[in-house]
Amino acid sequence: MPSLARRPTRLATVALAAMAALLACGLPAHADDGDDRHEEERSHRPHRGAPPPQASGTAYRKGVVAVANPYAAEAGAKVLERGGNAVDAAVAIAYALNVVEPQSAGVGGGGFMMIHLANDRSDDGSRHGSHHGSPRGRTFVIDTREKAPAGATPDMFVGVPNSSLQGVAVGVPGMVRGTADAVRKYGRLDLDDVLRPAIKLADEGFAATARYAAVSCNTRSQNSPESAAVFCPGGAAPVQGSLVQNKPLAQTLRLIARHGPDCFYKYMPHKGCDIAKGIVEGQKFAKPATVGGVVVPGKGGSMTYADLESYRAVERAPIEGTYRGYRIKGTMPPSSGGLTMIQMLKMLERFPLGDASQGYGFGSVKTINVMADAMRLAFADRSIWMGDIDFVPVPAKGLLDPTYFGLRGAAIVPGTRLNPNPLPGDPRPYEFAGTKTGPRLAVAEPVTGPGETTTHFVVADQWGNLVSYTNTIESSHGIGVFAGYTQADGSFRSHGFLLNNELTDFNTTPSTNPVTASVGYNDVQPAKRPRSSMTPTMIFTPSGEPLVAYGSPGGSTIINSVLNVTLNLIDHRMTLQDAINAPRVSVTSTGSAISRDSGILPAVGFSADTVAGLIALGYTVGAPVDIGSVQAVLVDPKTGRQYGAADSRREGTVIGLPR
Repeated sequence: MPSLARRPTRLATVALAAMAALLACGLPAHADDGDDRHEEERSHRPHRGAPPPQASGTAYRKGVVAVANPYAAEAGAKVLERGGNAVDAAVAIAYALNVVEPQSAGVGGGGFMMIHLANDRSDDGSRHGSHHGSPRGRTFVIDTREKAPAGATPDMFVGVPNSSLQGVAVGVPGMVRGTADAVRKYGRLDLDDVLRPAIKLADEGFAATARYAAVSCNTRSQNSPESAAVFCPGGAAPVQGSLVQNKPLAQTLRLIARHGPDCFYKYMPHKGCDIAKGIVEGQKFAKPATVGGVVVPGKGGSMTYADLESYRAVERAPIEGTYRGYRIKGTMPPSSGGLTMIQMLKMLERFPLGDASQGYGFGSVKTINVMADAMRLAFADRSIWMGDIDFVPVPAKGLLDPTYFGLRGAAIVPGTRLNPNPLPGDPRPYEFAGTKTGPRLAVAEPVTGPGETTTHFVVADQWGNLVSYTNTIESSHGIGVFAGYTQADGSFRSHGFLLNNELTDFNTTPSTNPVTASVGYNDVQPAKRPRSSMTPTMIFTPSGEPLVAYGSPGGSTIINSVLNVTLNLIDHRMTLQDAINAPRVSVTSTGSAISRDSGILPAVGFSADTVAGLIALGYTVGAPVDIGSVQAVLVDPKTGRQYGAADSRREGTVIGLPR
C-alpha cells in the first residue's frame, strides 16, 4: 500500500517528486549527465531578454505516472514495472480509481483516452512496445463516451425532479469495452494482469484518504439506501485512515478479468455474468420529490440488454491546431474540449501574452481580460455547434478557420469588456464553400445539467508511448445508485460500482439551433453520445515530437483549466509544476462572471489590484474556489527523459521509474 506521504497538501510547500524542466526555445533543454536513476538537473531558457529563471526536477527514463490519487498511481507504476506499457498502466489506473475515487469515475461511466504510440505498428500481430514503426508515431483517441439508450427522447428530462439523480440520466457505460479494446490492441499484458491491482485494492481495502473522507457523505452519495450504507455508514463519513473495502466491486472486476468485457455487456447467468442485469435494473431507479408541496414522481431509464450489448467504443482522430509554433492535439466531438480550447488559443495568439512590459504578464488585468473574453466567445460557439459528430454536422473545420476565428477574436479589445454578451457565430461558410448565413432565430440558450467531478491522469512508458486519459461518471457519485438488483430472497445483489448521470450533459429541454433552425446539436437522440467537456491534450514540438501530455477534471471548467496551463507553459514560460500550481481563471458561459482560484502555495492567487481592475471593466469576480486538478508529464524529445507533475488541489501523486 503506497505511503500517503507521497501526496502534497495545500498547507505545505509543494515539493512533488518530479518538477518538470522549463521549456527552452520551443524545446526543453537538459544537461545529459548524472545518474540515470534520479537526475537532479537545472535548465535555463531565455525569457524575452530577461534573466532566465531556474528550476530543478527529477528525471526518469523507465516511465512516469501522474494521477489524482496515490493508490491509483501505485497501481499504474506496478504495471509498468511488470513490463506493461503506458496503455496497460493507464487501464490499471482507471480501474484502481473506481475503487479509491468512486465518486469521480469507474466502470459505470466512460471517458476519452488519448494515446500517442511512439512507434506505430502496421500489423496486429505484435504487442506494442519495442518494435519499430513510424518515426513520430500516431496519436488517436479511444472514445468511450456513454450513449443514450434506444428508448431515449428529446423531452425525457422535462418535468423530472432532480433529473441528475434519477435513472433516466444513466447512459450506456463505455469504459469497460474501450479499455478492453485498448489493452487487446495496444497493450503488452493481458486484461486480467492489468486488473490485478484494482481487484486487490477492492478486496483487501485501502486507508481512506482525506479527499475520500471529505466527499464520501454528501447528499448525492446518499440518494439510495444502498449507497448511503457504503459511503455514509451510520450517517457519518469514514474517518481518514480507516479501512475501506468493496468486496462486491472486487467480484465484478474478477468477472471482467476472467470472461472479458462481454461479461459486463451481456447477461450470461450460466457464466455467472449478471452485471448487465444489475445495470439494467439499477437504472430503473426513480425517486419521487416534493416540489411546491406536491409530490412529483421520479423517472427511471429505458436502457435494455440490447443497448448494453450493442455498445462499441470508437477510435477517432484528435482535433489538431497550432499555437506559437507548437502543435496542439485535443479531443474531438462528441467532446467540445479540443475545439473550444484551440479556438480560444487562436483568438489569443495575436496578443503578446507573457510580456509584462506591455501589460500582459501573468495575472495582470490585460491578460485576464483577453482570456475571459476569448472564453466567452468560444463558449458561445460551443453552446450550439458542438455535439456527437456521428449525428450532427459539427463544423470543426469552420470553427478553426483563420478567417473565422480572426473575425470572432477581433471583438476582443484590451481594456474593455465584450458587451453585450456574445452570440454564437456562423462558421458554416468556412466549412462548406457557398454556404450563406441566414437570419438568426430568437431562441433560448440550451441548458445542460451539472458536471462537477471526473478524474484525469497521464502515463509515459520506457518506449516513449503516452496516454492522457479523462474518465468520469459525471456528477459526484453519479446518480448515487449502485448497479445491482433485488434477489429472490429479497436481498440486494450489488455489483459495487455507481451508475453515471451522463445523459444530463445533453440539452435537458428540446432546443433549436438559432442559426440553422434545426434541432439542437446536443439534444437527446437514441444511441447518441452527449456533448462532453473532457479535454485530454498533448503538445508537440513544431517538428512533431511529443512534449507534454496533460488534462483535468471539473465539468465545463476542464476546458479552461487546460487553457490556463497551456498559456502558463508556452507564454508565461513556467515549469510544468508551476504551471499547474498557478491560480486559474474560468468563464464557462457568454456572461461576464469570472471564476478564480488561489492556486497552490507558493502561488497565492491574483492580486487585489487585478481583481479591482477586472471589476472596474464590468466583470463579476467570484471568491476563490478550486478549479480543476491537472496532472501532466513532460518528455524531453532530445534525451527522452521524463518529468511528471501533479495537482494538490486533489491528491495528486507522481511516481517515476526506476524508483
